Amino acid sequence: MPQLSGDLIRHKLPTFTFGQSVVYTEQIGSTNTELKQLARWGAPEGTLYITDEQLVGRGRMNKSWHAPAESSLLMSLLFRPGDFLAPHQAQQITMMCALALVEAIEIETELSPSLKWPNDLVWKDGKKLAGILTELDIEADQLTWVVVGVGLNVNVDFARSDGTRSGNGAPPLSQTATSLSLILERDTGDLRLPILQKYLFHVEQRYNALKAGQSPQPEWRNRLLGLGEMVTIIDPKGHKQEGIMTDVDENGALILQQNNGETITILAGDVSLRR
Repeated sequence: MPQLSGDLIRHKLPTFTFGQSVVYTEQIGSTNTELKQLARWGAPEGTLYITDEQLVGRGRMNKSWHAPAESSLLMSLLFRPGDFLAPHQAQQITMMCALALVEAIEIETELSPSLKWPNDLVWKDGKKLAGILTELDIEADQLTWVVVGVGLNVNVDFARSDGTRSGNGAPPLSQTATSLSLILERDTGDLRLPILQKYLFHVEQRYNALKAGQSPQPEWRNRLLGLGEMVTIIDPKGHKQEGIMTDVDENGALILQQNNGETITILAGDVSLRR
């Protein structure tokens, strides 16, 4: 299996912007951390920062993990949507990236993962297939840049790989995560490049649609698990909320009907389905 590289990624890549500027490294702490620094230094929109091994992968709620080299797609993309998107709409970038990743997976594998609020891809058994982390910078009430990091488990067996671990006292990833190789029951190392290229293509298509005023929210909402169901949500401060996930608003916030009948809006957190 060829190692990823900028030249390999750009070869026959049908995009004008996304993935045309590539920073590749064999090993790094966090692609989001590195790309945020490049964004501050003026890196162009569409810059892709990708690695074969991420030592301190970062997720929501201060979660971290380490995956074996060449087992996953570990990457971040840079957006500069300040001229058409307000800061409170930044979650729409996350939505379209999640949808683009689902499309890429469907095309290459015929698998159709679901979305779990706010930014995970999960398989039918509820195990996490991919996570998305969005970070941004605001200046004078305008988005300066948005960095969207993606970690997709492609060719890894969590039960057998001692090198794959979660941090912060979380349960073993074998209990909570899955991969394309586990689902398809075969080696899937050959899928990293085609999925990556199709992801970049669909990100660009969806980003152009977003510029034209087409929100990804309806399609994103239709793929969400848990709508109309009882859920438990832990917010970034560790507070627990329980109730029915009645809807999500146009910018991705979760609408929760609490057990006392009151409705609240939740912007961020970790959701568990009570099935």
